[in-house]
Amino acid sequence: MTKAKDQAKRAPTTEQPAGSCASAEWTNIPETPTEDDERDFFAITNTVLSAEEQARVIVPTEVLARQERVLAVHWHPEFVPMPLIQQRIEATFPHCAQSLIIPTQHNEITTYGDYCGVEVDCYSAGFNQKVQLLVHFKANRLDRAGVLQSMLAHTFRYRSSQLFEYLDVLTGRDEARLSAVAADTGAAEETIAFARIHARKLSALIDKHHDAVPQDALKNKIIRGFLDAQRPRYGDRLVTRVQAFAQAVKMRVKATFPMQYFYRASEVIEEARSLGAGVIIPHPEQFWPILLADYDVDGYEVWNPQSQRYTEFLIDTLARKNRKGWTERKQLVFMGDDTHMSEKLRNPDSTSDKVRREIGVQPAWDEIGIRKRLLASGMDRSCVIREYTDRLNA
Repeated sequence: MTKAKDQAKRAPTTEQPAGSCASAEWTNIPETPTEDDERDFFAITNTVLSAEEQARVIVPTEVLARQERVLAVHWHPEFVPMPLIQQRIEATFPHCAQSLIIPTQHNEITTYGDYCGVEVDCYSAGFNQKVQLLVHFKANRLDRAGVLQSMLAHTFRYRSSQLFEYLDVLTGRDEARLSAVAADTGAAEETIAFARIHARKLSALIDKHHDAVPQDALKNKIIRGFLDAQRPRYGDRLVTRVQAFAQAVKMRVKATFPMQYFYRASEVIEEARSLGAGVIIPHPEQFWPILLADYDVDGYEVWNPQSQRYTEFLIDTLARKNRKGWTERKQLVFMGDDTHMSEKLRNPDSTSDKVRREIGVQPAWDEIGIRKRLLASGMDRSCVIREYTDRLNA
């Protein structure tokens, strides 16, 4: 019996080492992957949709029969086939008369209809922080995007490496950072131990099945998925506590993740412009200084499900920039639903914000106070669709 297992059998004490089992429910937790763990792993990394999942995708959660204009330029198809997504969009907006719909997978170009899009992780040297850019262009220019695709491939590989740093901390291979987060959060020993054991299992499964796992599955969210899979065995209460601790570890890792290996925002914008692409800055309330940066962009996202606090202020700021002629081109107002399609398959019964998001559904366009500011700035959904489409087609 290993030392950890021996400690697990003992009665709880006031001073147990991290990783020990502090309650009776721990006595039977194996420390190496089981058949159940294997099944869970393949379930959360599977990208082939069942007939039931395909049927679920094409049926929207609501039908917006009165919405005739659809602007959706920030959403993530992930592994869901585009024809199914198209059916869902058409069912959501049966009377759509004007639209601009472009997917923005993270660091991977995808195509919907006549347009391609991508959300790019990059680095802003001006304020030493990672930022993101939405890049959109005509699909018939994809054959000219070789340099951009090479830049994205590098960014995808580097961004994915954060998962392994995250696992290094959770498994205890980086004990200093694990202890620091434990001290900051006051996490119980059993919470830390549960996270450590299952992170080790997940790490072992990734190593064992690396060649068979889709690379797109190797993201931070795989840890959340693997922990959620433990709920039927260990209960919601414990797993929820562990998820909160794991989230704190993730934020610590992200805060110290080196930025210099990303391409600079200016480099990404320059390459995008060479394709005649449009560029939008999403999540500006998370990156305040970028509002002051002199980047050559088409506009800013002023609202999405996780960025709603400063919508009216951002609209006024862009209107002021336009009035004063501070930028070469008119800055357009965008809103992004930031839908992640896999959430609808992994967590169909969840009430979480990500599951409820829908492509093209951005209710802020119709809020009275926001509409007033949009009209004062000379912008609404129809004019943004028209003007941005003209720019992409130029």
